[in-house]
Amino acid sequence: MMQVHRDLAQLPEFKNAVITIGTFDGVHKGHQQIINQLKNTAAAIGGETVIITFHPHPRKIVGSYGGNVALLNTLDEKNILLNQAGINHLVVVPFTAAFANQSAEAYCKDFIYKYFKPSKIIIGYDHRFGKNRSGDYHLLEKMGATLGFDVIEINAQILNEITVSSTKVRQALLEHDIATANQLLGYPYFFEGTVVKGNQLGRTIGFPTANIAIATEEKLVPANGVYAVTVHSVQPTNRSFKGMMNIGIRPTIDGKARVIEVNIFDFNEDIYGTTIQVHIHTYIRGEVKFSGLDALKNQLKEDAAKAKALLANS
Repeated sequence: MMQVHRDLAQLPEFKNAVITIGTFDGVHKGHQQIINQLKNTAAAIGGETVIITFHPHPRKIVGSYGGNVALLNTLDEKNILLNQAGINHLVVVPFTAAFANQSAEAYCKDFIYKYFKPSKIIIGYDHRFGKNRSGDYHLLEKMGATLGFDVIEINAQILNEITVSSTKVRQALLEHDIATANQLLGYPYFFEGTVVKGNQLGRTIGFPTANIAIATEEKLVPANGVYAVTVHSVQPTNRSFKGMMNIGIRPTIDGKARVIEVNIFDFNEDIYGTTIQVHIHTYIRGEVKFSGLDALKNQLKEDAAKAKALLANS
């Protein structure tokens, strides 16, 4: 089980720490190559794997992005994926303006060395750190020679693959191309949210839905439409169900606020206030305005049949 640390002052004494630093947003197949390198290096020296990540996303604090960051994973989702990947420690460092403004030398000595005492650091040649992003791979290497750690460079091809993959995943999710997104990720794209009360119209036409509220606006929500999904209840018990999801403004009903609603097949329990995970498997159709509730009901029957067939084959 991976240990998650959020307080630098409370970090354990790592054993032959092999560390890497990054956002690891998506924890996709490109990231998996770095994770495997991290694990293999640690295994060779009897060490522990440590991933250092930052929260909030550095782009929200520095740069010209204005705080608008579309993330593939929330911090909790990233924890789940890195735990599944077999990492020993995840350290979540609060990213502040003061942290960003420390000198590159202070970053090496007073942050990396002081708290982690690394045996080896696996990092990209293009990694930048410290005030004005003045620190780089070569400075880490130079400081490592003095402080007693080795720096291992991540292959440029892998780094390029990570950047390209992250961009392609985001683009695919916004273009209904779930197949490409999931292939690049290596798992079905998912999000976690709380079940909240909607207008409860769905139950009157035979398709009760769970309306999902996602905790953070940073999470990338796929394009509007209907999808085949699996639903995993996180609280109070861990169970899985099949279903279909609609993302959109429900033009046949009110056409106002954007909602995420899931119809869970063969399920009629009260789950308001619980946390669920929705895994997206296949795109079914776009959002359509129907002539009335009867036409909508007939279409939902077709959607359900299609979703069940697609999920049976997935």
